[in-house]
Amino acid sequence: MDSIRITGGVPLTGTIAISGAKNAALPLMACGLLTDERLTLTNVAKLADLATMSDLLAQHGIAVEPDGRNTSLGGRITNTEAPYDIVRKMRASILVLGPLLARVGEARVSLPGGCAIGTRPVDLHLKGLEAMGAKISLDGGYIDASAPHGLKGADFVFPFVSVGATENLLMAASLADGITTLKNAAREPEITDLATCLTAMGAKIEGIGTDTLVVEGVKSLHGATHAILPDRIETGTYACAAAITGGDIFLENARASDLGAVLTSLREAGVVITEAENGFRVTRANGLHGVDVMTEPFPGFPTDMQAQFMALMAVAQGASMITETIFENRFMHVPELNRMGAKVNVHGSSAIIRGVPKLSGAPVMATDLRASFSLVLAALAAEGETTIARVYHLDRGYESVEQKLAGCGARIERVH
Repeated sequence: MDSIRITGGVPLTGTIAISGAKNAALPLMACGLLTDERLTLTNVAKLADLATMSDLLAQHGIAVEPDGRNTSLGGRITNTEAPYDIVRKMRASILVLGPLLARVGEARVSLPGGCAIGTRPVDLHLKGLEAMGAKISLDGGYIDASAPHGLKGADFVFPFVSVGATENLLMAASLADGITTLKNAAREPEITDLATCLTAMGAKIEGIGTDTLVVEGVKSLHGATHAILPDRIETGTYACAAAITGGDIFLENARASDLGAVLTSLREAGVVITEAENGFRVTRANGLHGVDVMTEPFPGFPTDMQAQFMALMAVAQGASMITETIFENRFMHVPELNRMGAKVNVHGSSAIIRGVPKLSGAPVMATDLRASFSLVLAALAAEGETTIARVYHLDRGYESVEQKLAGCGARIERVH
């Protein structure tokens, strides 16, 4: 397996172009199951997770044709089973369940895999679809679902916010018979992006951007062209890279409006954010100081930025506390950061970080997607050389990491 070798201590300077959002692209690709006509997505990043989704859609009968930054999807559904061999690689594979049920009235989807950061049960996906009339059973690690008479509009209240379940039910409701109301729905920018694309395909959705989505089902959806929004997690990650190295990076195409809580926390830590028309610049006025954060659904601090922010706090003056409320097993990067000289202690769902003057290079191992970049950030700031193993996690969600960082002066290379 590949690893990444970094020699730290270089302040990063330059421009990094932010790619299209992975977490938006995955449900948008699943929209290709909702119509026989061609759906074209633009601003598509080249990521392992998107390749996995392409493979999954292809075996359902949907041809996925990449062309540079554009991807065209189209075809008729010929198979309704999402097999374990593909689904085990990525949790977002569950997003084909709602569209398959809505279009052809049946689906057999393997229980999903992905990063081992928590149990992340799919019960809300299933309960919502059952409320819409689906018959669902679990058999041999598969979800067997049917709706022979079609899905029906329903009122569904999420007991807690779930991005994936909101996406699945939103897609399914677009073709259901009647009106579906989703209450306590997720409000992440990726949900808004999905609703905007569905609307362009002919869906009737009210309340976009709020926690109550009202969907009037239509008999069919048509093709459309949709530009994927910039990746807010990639944006926040590279903002941390500028801050942790004391550098000066302009994040091109970044949308500050999608990063409210992250930018607020960065500013409180001493990071200077200067917004411009086509992105924003990240610098550091003086030193960093500790800031407490708690992960929450949007517009709160995103769980997908927790590991990266912890790396930043590891070299900040004073103490800070990070509380994880979304996933119960998302501190696996802590032992690896401590190998590099960080002082982090975990107490239940909170991590106490006592900032140190410097980190030291060491061999470390990535445990999941976002944790892998927290180690990259630590390595960029550390004295000496760091080798990060199992970086296939990194490739799932970050495009051209070595090229983007090397373009800003990082001493980084991939070792095959």
